[in-house]
Amino acid sequence: MKHFYLHSNQSRDAGYLLRTQVERCLTEKGGICYCSDVYDRPPADTECVVVLGGDGTMLRTVRRFTDLNVKFIGINTGHIGYLAAGGIGSIPQIAESLLNDNYVTEKRMEIYARVLRADRSVARHRSLNEIVIGRSYSGKIVALNVFLNGQMLTSYRCDGLIISTPTGSTAYSFSAGGPIVEPTARLFVVTPIASHSLNNRSLILSPEDKLTVEIVGKPGSSHNDYQVSFDGDKKVPLQPGDRVEVAEANCSITLIKLKERSFVETLRSKITI
Repeated sequence: MKHFYLHSNQSRDAGYLLRTQVERCLTEKGGICYCSDVYDRPPADTECVVVLGGDGTMLRTVRRFTDLNVKFIGINTGHIGYLAAGGIGSIPQIAESLLNDNYVTEKRMEIYARVLRADRSVARHRSLNEIVIGRSYSGKIVALNVFLNGQMLTSYRCDGLIISTPTGSTAYSFSAGGPIVEPTARLFVVTPIASHSLNNRSLILSPEDKLTVEIVGKPGSSHNDYQVSFDGDKKVPLQPGDRVEVAEANCSITLIKLKERSFVETLRSKITI
């Protein structure tokens, strides 16, 4: 590869010193770099988006550019860095591997949701990790009706509902008691948060399934009481009666890894089981 788009989280890269180091390592050996502070659209010839930050920065960047035919690689400047290929000490090695095409790739599925209000679409977004439906503030439960492929499946009274991809299975879903899934699998996981019933198990769904979650309104409920969030970042207000339709997105993303590293190795190094 030769053409790169560099994005850095300024709060973790003061003065963009780390981004400058990456740019220098790439350009000194023939690479061409475009640097952005504000998610500018990458140039048409971009082959790889290099993200300096934590998992949150990576998720925001992927969601903005997921429709482009590019690869993504993360350099961790945050805490866990589950999506990253390496840390700041690996910058020279990462640059050399990218320029020499010495890496492996992984395809990761995304999920897509649209919000229907009186049968009219009012919002639509994609997520690499998860979609969460619940109250817009903590401390109150939400009543939800869940439909699978058009048929009533179950109802929840809970703090919220997480619909997770395999990539997101080690994030919020894991904290809520959901299963860990091999990240290149194609499926999604539905996990209630603090369910107020015996119905608190996660559901594993096929990528061909279509899930619909309906907000059940209550007397006195405000139209600002509910929301759906995408990867913990993008948030859309919901109203009683709104439906959120979730399915596999029609595109996937390609993550770059520096070497073949087993799923088990990654779990051992990033998560205490």
